[in-house]
Formats: sequence, C-alpha cells, structure tokens
Amino acid sequence: MYLPAAFRQEDLAELHLQIHQSRLATLVCQGAGGLVASHLPLLLEPGEGEYGTLYGHLARANPHWRALADGAEALAVFNGPDAYVTPSWYAAKAEHGKVVPTWNYIAVHAHGQAEVFDDAERLLHLVGRLSDRHEAGRPQPWALGDAPREYIDAMLRAIVGFALPIRRIEGKWKLGQNRSQADQDGVREGLGASTDERDRELARRMAPSL
Repeated sequence: MYLPAAFRQEDLAELHLQIHQSRLATLVCQGAGGLVASHLPLLLEPGEGEYGTLYGHLARANPHWRALADGAEALAVFNGPDAYVTPSWYAAKAEHGKVVPTWNYIAVHAHGQAEVFDDAERLLHLVGRLSDRHEAGRPQPWALGDAPREYIDAMLRAIVGFALPIRRIEGKWKLGQNRSQADQDGVREGLGASTDERDRELARRMAPSL
C-alpha cells in the first residue's frame, strides 16, 4: 500500500480496532491461475502472535483455499469509512484557488501465510464464534444449536477453515493531515453536515487536533 508518512497509522490497538469494525474483509492471494480474491468476515485474535491472528473460512468449492494451503502469501484488506472531499471545503480555495478534489479513507492491510484446516470441531467452534459475534444485539439471536446437528455437520463438510497469523500490518488514515488546520476544519465540517452516514463517520474520525 502506498503509505506517505503523514497518513501512516502504527498504533497496533487502533489497527486492531479497525479490523474489528470492518465487518467484511477482502482476502487476496496468488492462485494457480492468477490472483484470487474472496470477500468474507474474519475474526481477529489479537493476543496470538506478534500482530494477532485472523480466522475465517471458505467454501470447499472455492479454489482460493487451495492457494492458501499451498503456502501463498495472503493479504487481508479491511476498509473503514471513506468519503469524497470537494475543494469547496478548503479555506485555501478562497485564498488562492490551487486545490483539487481528493478521497479520504481509512484502511488496514494485514499480510501473512495461512494454515488451512477442516477438522469438524475446530470448524464448529469458528462458525459458532462468527455467528455469535454478528448475531449479538439482535432481539432473538440465532445460534448454531437452533439448527439440526446433522444439517450443521453437512454444512461444515462444505467449508474449509484457515488461521492467518499476521506477519506484517499497515494502516492508512488518509484524513487530510498534510493540509493546513483551516483546510482540515473545513473538510470535517463539510463531511459532518452531510446526509450520508459514511461521510459523517469519517468526520468523527478526524480529530480536531490533527
């Protein structure tokens, strides 16, 4: 990832928080026929390894898992809030007009090599944790025990799990830190007044002290 110093995020706790908040990741690696990418929810175990370990599963029919099993380097991409930035929000526009549009965003890239597994009990534990996480807060959360065990067992045979110890992690918080305080304030105010919740979320991530 192109990572200018002004946008580099190195706080591991912040990087882990963004991974947790990004509900759907993009997993990319080199397969036998070229690059392959899958979109899937991942769980982070922050205490496993130097930078944490990611857990997820793929459909057995998806050839992506074979690339992981062969030892391919994997990249997991976690996107945070993003927003278009109009030059009209910059104080510099009124001063000299030398401004152009840009796009601000938050993203985390996690690199590593995966261990693939298809042990039924390990898979059951993984999918149970994934379900519990995403069902949390619902009035009547669904649980694995709500479905017949023989059905769940059949579903487990149709997936392959993986553990991805993070060997390298990069974070990019592109929030206008390279611009004047007046320009940053203008962008934050403009995004904060937007009707789009994604814009307002990015505004909240732009601390006034930047």
